[in-house]
Amino acid sequence: MKDHRLAVGWVFLLAALLALLPTPVISQVDSTTLQVVRVIDGDTIQVCCMFGDRVTVRYVGVDTPEIHHPMKGVERAGKEASEANRKLVDGKTVRLEFDVQEQDRYGRLLAYVYLEEGTFVNAWLVENGYAVVMTVPPNVKHQELFLILQREAREAGRGLWKGQSR
Repeated sequence: MKDHRLAVGWVFLLAALLALLPTPVISQVDSTTLQVVRVIDGDTIQVCCMFGDRVTVRYVGVDTPEIHHPMKGVERAGKEASEANRKLVDGKTVRLEFDVQEQDRYGRLLAYVYLEEGTFVNAWLVENGYAVVMTVPPNVKHQELFLILQREAREAGRGLWKGQSR
């Protein structure tokens, strides 16, 4: 009986200590809406969470030309994609939707991003030719939609596809 009480005591002590640890950032994002506080490039933003913490969010399923890459430098249409993203989301309230994998190897959240009025940001960027489809399993929830939108953007010569042979 004494050993049982000792074990229960240790469990409660451990639980109390764990409760004192800082809340993981990912649980702070379980909010219905978040404020975009910085646009890093065409497919990456920072949002403000509880307690003023900033969390970096990478749009999942899409890729835009680089503007900050140490080896590639500024890629063709990178500034345009970044500017389109800035105009679309900077300072706005967004909602994040997650797929199977919630973070990448750099610790960024991977999310489908929606404006408060409903615009699906990832899809909008592909549809307007600012982003291309980049499917990385297991995150494939909207792959079919993105492929359709990319084909339409390419055929219409929008954004990245402007001046490309169809």
